[in-house]
Formats: sequence, structure tokens, C-alpha cells
Amino acid sequence: MMPAQRGSREPDVLVIGGGNAALCAALMAREAGASVLLLEAAPRAWRGGNSAHTRNLRCMHDAPQDVLTEAYSQEEFWQDLLKVTGGRTDEAMARLAIRASSHCRGWMRRHGVHFQPSLSGTLHLSRTNAFFMGGGKALINAFYRSAEQLGVQIRYEAPVDRLALRDGAFVAAFVGSERITARSCVLAAGGFESNREWLRQAWGQNARGEWPADNFAIRGTRFNQGVLLRHLLDAGADPIGDATQAHMVAIDARAPLYDGGICTRIDCVSLGLVVNRDAQRFYDEGEDFWPKRYAIWGRLVAQQPGQIAYSIIDAKALGRFMPPVFAGTRADSLEDLARQLGLDIPAFMQTVNAFNAACRPGQFNHQVLDDCVTQGLTPPKTHWARAIDTAPFYGYAVKPGVTFTYLGLKTDTSTAVRFAGVASPNLFVAGEMMAGNVLGQGYTAGVGMSIGTAFGRIAGTQAAQVAMQETSLGTT
Repeated sequence: MMPAQRGSREPDVLVIGGGNAALCAALMAREAGASVLLLEAAPRAWRGGNSAHTRNLRCMHDAPQDVLTEAYSQEEFWQDLLKVTGGRTDEAMARLAIRASSHCRGWMRRHGVHFQPSLSGTLHLSRTNAFFMGGGKALINAFYRSAEQLGVQIRYEAPVDRLALRDGAFVAAFVGSERITARSCVLAAGGFESNREWLRQAWGQNARGEWPADNFAIRGTRFNQGVLLRHLLDAGADPIGDATQAHMVAIDARAPLYDGGICTRIDCVSLGLVVNRDAQRFYDEGEDFWPKRYAIWGRLVAQQPGQIAYSIIDAKALGRFMPPVFAGTRADSLEDLARQLGLDIPAFMQTVNAFNAACRPGQFNHQVLDDCVTQGLTPPKTHWARAIDTAPFYGYAVKPGVTFTYLGLKTDTSTAVRFAGVASPNLFVAGEMMAGNVLGQGYTAGVGMSIGTAFGRIAGTQAAQVAMQETSLGTT
């Protein structure tokens, strides 16, 4: 039976954050017998951070498992991660997250999370990703229900803006003028993607005189301002990652500034061609399977004039991708499509005609890396290259949508925050605040939840052990 949460004002473990990683930490610490206080910056209705917008968890498995088909070995998962990060990853931490993904779902189910097979239109994920029934919001609600039932204290609208530290050890957290103490602390307060000024500073001004970040949308929560991250870095915590690297997706240019989520993502890129506002192609649309490449396209668009691009498909692509929330621009001719999109018609037609002429016959199959390629074209399209020649034609204006940033706090498999290379004795970090240890660049679908779940659970366990040890020694 779970020991009762103590009535003392000071909890054993303080968890700062309210998303998946924070909740995993709080639940694990509570299961270990620690009293836990969780501080969520958002109001209750907006709780959960970016986790509320997620859909699935990338899982290693050696054989078919309930909602997962075939097998997805540790080595294949690692190679996928190695490829998308270009080697900018800590192998020990990456492999720990990979192994943890193989056995966390039973624990998640015990806390009320349900899974389902991959959804229709979610390309290539039935083997690698377990989908949350009801999506990320249902996952978050299940974890909060379980936390409340176990006696975790939860406070909403409680943004922590600074910590009191002593020689790298956590002493207290401050919500405004309120001082909150605990024996140990887990930081899981997200990145800085909602902080427009920080994004602007990181991306700077380009050669065209533009400030690219001014045209970014934030796919998730508006509450990830990075205030606590900035405070820790200024206090001497060891950093990891590049401030311009992020999970950044090409989303519908009509998406809202915040909380557009998955439904604003444009998933037809690999089925057609993409041009910038000068009607020029700028990258291989068929480089790899979409779940391994969708999170590079936001950054690619961010580097284009005006931070805008246009995904172009014809009727042959319909029904092969998850439709976004907004309908695309439709036209019965390519010339009319260019006119409606505001593109120079001769330049657009030259680009499309050159692409069509370069397409070589092959066996089109979007479920495999097929042999439909272009020849003599720069940049090439190396898979799924088919002429754009069948009316009606569709175009989607896209802009960069930031999901979460990779600049964070350096740690190791212990999840302890480090100051000048020395591990803190009672301050731990999980989720987006440390994801840059695994994701130096790039992304593959569902791995953010793998990282958050693995290291959230470790951080909660570590924090509880430290706190309970202090309790047994009679210290405060």
C-alpha cells in the first residue's frame, strides 16, 4: 500500500513541469514512497505542455507486441537515431532510452494509459510506434488522475522563475516571491520555443535582412518560455546543444501562433515537390521515409526567403497522407495553381516541367524506398518521384513550426544536472530540458516521448532515493 503523503509543508521531491517527463518523474518518486509536489506553470485546462499534442511513443521490441507489428530491434532503433542526428548524440544515453522504451508500456498502462495500433495515414509507423488511444491529451489526463489518486500534490499556474542553489545542490524554488523547499528536485519545465525574443536572438538576422524567427509558429504550448532554463545556464549549469536546433516542422502557413499541434502539419511533401517563393526547389523531397524526415523541413523552410514554401501535389497523391486541418489550394491547371499561390507563373512552370522531365519510370510504392527517381536534376528526388501531371492540383503554403528546442542542460544516465562537470547531489533533469543530450539535430517520430518517459522515470527514482536517504538520516 502506498504510504500517505506527509502533511509537512516541505515535500521530499519537488517536480517542476507538467508534461509527460514531469509526470513520469512524479509518479515514480511517489511509488518509491516519497512525498511529491508538482508545479505546473499552465492553468489546469492547458496542463501537459507539448505532451498534450503528441500521438505516439517509439518502442523497441523483438517480436510483435499487442499494437506493434513485426520487430524493431535496439540496433535498428539506434541506427535510425544515429542517421537522423548525424552522429550528434550520446550513445549511452540514447541506448538507455531505447532499452527503456521496450518495457515502459506496462507501467504506463497501470497508470491508465491505453494504446492502439497506428492510425490510417500515419506512414510506416505500425512497426515502430505505439499510439496513445485518445492522443497525448488522454495520456496526460490519465497520468494526472493517477498522480492525484496516489497523493501527489499538484499546483497549477505556478511558474518557477529561479532556484536557490548551494554548491550545485538544490535548496529551494521560487514562484514569484514564494519560496518552496524540498529535499530533491526534478526539472522538467520544457525548452524555450515559446520565447520569441530568445528564438530571435538565437536565429539572428539573415543575409536578406530578415529575422527568420519572426515568422515561426509554435506548434505546442505557449508556456515553455525557457525562464528556468536560462536561469540554470546563467547559474553555471553545463549546457548541451545548439540554440537553433529544434524539432521544427513545415506546417500550414495559416496555423495559429500557438497550440496548432499535429493537425497543422503538412504530410504530403514526399509525394510531390516543394518550392520556395521564387518557385525554386531547394531539397530532396524523397530523401527518406517521412517519419524520419518531417522534422527537418521546418528548418529547411526557415532558411528560405520569407520563411515560406509551397508543397505541390497532384490528384495521384490524394488519400496517401494524413489530411491537414486546412484544405489546400485547388486548381485544375498548374498555371492557375501558381497564380492562386502568388508564385511567378513562368518560373513555376519551368520548375515543374524540369521536374516532370527528370522523373524516371519505376514501381511506385510509398511503403518502401522505391525506385521512382529523378535523373539529371538538382536537387534530386531519390524516391517516390512521379510527374506532377494529373489534375486537380493542390498547393499548401508552409512555414516553420517549432515543437521544442534542443538547447538544454548536460547530464548523463543518472539525469543529475552538472555544474563544471560535477553532478548535483539532488537536482535532476528530464524531458525537453535535456533532450539535446540525445538529439543534437534531427528527429524521428515518437522519440521525444521515448526520451521523456525514460529519463522522467529515472529522474523521479533518483530524486526519491536522495530524498528518502536524507529522511532516514533525519536531515532536512
